[in-house]
Parts: sequence; C-alpha cells; structure tokens
Amino acid sequence: MRKSLLFIAGILFAWSATAQSPLKEKYKIKWKNIRVLVYTKNGNGYVHENRAACSAAIEQLGKQYGFAVEVSDDASGMTENNLKRFNLVIFNNTNNETFDTDEQKVAFMRYIQAGGGFVGIHSATGSERNWPWFKRLIGASFLRHAKHQPFTEIIIDNTHPSTSFLPARWQRDDECYFFKDYNPDIHVLMVHDLGPLDDKDKPTYYGGTSSPSVWCHQFDGGRQWYTSLGHDSATYATAEFQRHLMGGISWVIGKNKPLDYSRAHAMSPDDPLPY
Repeated sequence: MRKSLLFIAGILFAWSATAQSPLKEKYKIKWKNIRVLVYTKNGNGYVHENRAACSAAIEQLGKQYGFAVEVSDDASGMTENNLKRFNLVIFNNTNNETFDTDEQKVAFMRYIQAGGGFVGIHSATGSERNWPWFKRLIGASFLRHAKHQPFTEIIIDNTHPSTSFLPARWQRDDECYFFKDYNPDIHVLMVHDLGPLDDKDKPTYYGGTSSPSVWCHQFDGGRQWYTSLGHDSATYATAEFQRHLMGGISWVIGKNKPLDYSRAHAMSPDDPLPY
C-alpha cells in the first residue's frame, strides 16, 4: 500500500514539475529565430480599447523570451512576401472586416496552408463573420456575450501549456463569450461554467451546462489556438494571463515546421473548404 502511495505521489510530483516548468525548457524553441506579427485591424463597428494593452503584453513576452514582435493594423501587409517573414500571426482583438481585398485573404490562406501559425484573442472570433474559411480556421464565430461579471472557467485539458499551470476551476471577471458555427474538429481546452452565470439565455455546447472558451486545433495546414478571455485592458498586465497567452503561442510555434509554400494552393477566398 505504501509503495502504491509513493508511486502515485511520484507521478503527481512529475506532473506538477512538468506543468510548472518554464516554456523555454519545455519546448526547446530557438526564440531568437521567431518573428510574430500582431494584427489589430478592425472594420466598421465596435473597436476594443484593449488592443494596446494586449500588444504591449505580447511585446513584453517577446523581450522576455527573445522573439521579435511587429504590431500592425495595416491590411496591405497581408501579402505573401510579407507574411513569409513570420512564424505566427496573432489577431489581437480584431473585429468585423479585417481584410480589405480578396487578394489579401488569399495571401493569408496560403500562409496558413504553408504551415503558418495563428492565434486569436478575445474578439478575433468576431472577424470576417461571413467568410466560412476564416470561421473554420479560428474555430467558431462570435454570437454574443453575457454581461460583464465574475464567472468560472473549467479546465478540460490540463496538459496543454496554456492551461497546465491553472487551477481546475479558474475564477475570472470578464465577458463570457458565446459562439456559433463551430468547427467540429476543435480541441476544447477550457469551458465556461454556465450553471451560476447571470444570463437570460445560455447557449450550451451539445446540450450541456458549459460552452467552449479556449481551444486549439490544426486546420488547412496550420496550427491554431484561441482564447475568448481578455476583454479588460488590465487583464493583459497580469502574469497569469500572460502565461496563458504564452502557452498558446508556444504550442503553435513549438510544433510547427518551417513554412513550405509548395503546400499552398488557395486561389480564391471561396475555394472549397478542406472539410
């Protein structure tokens, strides 16, 4: 019995050490070779004031880990030649129409198909709501949110670097986002606990008492991670949320291979979806 308890304790200790290990050690990424584009363009409609705080947090992470960060709200930079310079594109609280032309959309599609990484933050699911390919990439499309209030997040996968260090039930004070048009292949990492949420109509996931909040997946050649949290500017200054973001960034970059444009095939934003 004692041996069994010691064995279990050893497993728990090893898991804890892995969960708390620095991302630099866990992923062995050569961060000095990594370049990240933080994209902040909004179309007509609501514009989040948190974009500057989010960009500053990612720039701070870049200094801490040694990767380069460029911030832009200029859609003209969505060209194949420019996107080739980046290992990852982050849609920082983008909303509504975030591309100006079909050519820009195709360049972005080809970047993903070549193996480019993608991260979406908070309102990024409100981007390009009429473009099926983008909705499949980011994993779902924004429906609405409950009023700003405290609520609980439930960790579904505690092995992912964006969640491994969090408590099983993570208390937040944020906007609880609801979605539609889910990509069925998303791997859900975290869900909203809808039971105690103050909201007149709680869109549940598959009829349960929760709905997805954070997820990851692979789509059309690239890797993607999304978090619905982060409405308040102050959130981005907290070490806990920065580690949450860095975990998503690291997961996308840490498993990606160099870009290979021989795999890129998009000709139109309306090309047939992979599935």
